[in-house]
Amino acid sequence: MNFENINIEELLPQRRPFIMIDRMSHFDMVFTVTEMKIIAENMFVENGFLSESGIIENIAQTCAARMGYINKYLCSDAVKIGFIGSIKDLVIEELPKVGDELKTTVEVVSEIFAITLVNAKVDIGDRLIASCEMKISITDMETQDK
Repeated sequence: MNFENINIEELLPQRRPFIMIDRMSHFDMVFTVTEMKIIAENMFVENGFLSESGIIENIAQTCAARMGYINKYLCSDAVKIGFIGSIKDLVIEELPKVGDELKTTVEVVSEIFAITLVNAKVDIGDRLIASCEMKISITDMETQDK
């Protein structure tokens, strides 16, 4: 599938201005990759840098885009609302600045019922800036169309 033709808002339960990814660039059942350019208007930008909370939300929304893609394109179902269940071993090497382009990769470690465990990493170019293990729980609640 050509991911450039997908409006990222179709895959996410979040709505602007709370969207923390610009596009999905790769999907398979194990790996999902998203990209985002940091803009000054981003609600998580403080003093020209994306905050730690913004990085965490970027990772969570990469997980959400993965599940949104599965629900919408593979299962012909509605996008579901999910929650961060836990974050483990979070390391943030540096905060990205306005103008930086993030590439966020989540790798599924396990999926049991509605809980997905992923290893995540955030890169700027070939530089790793953040990583963690994140557990996401998906509910049966569907998003409301705009």
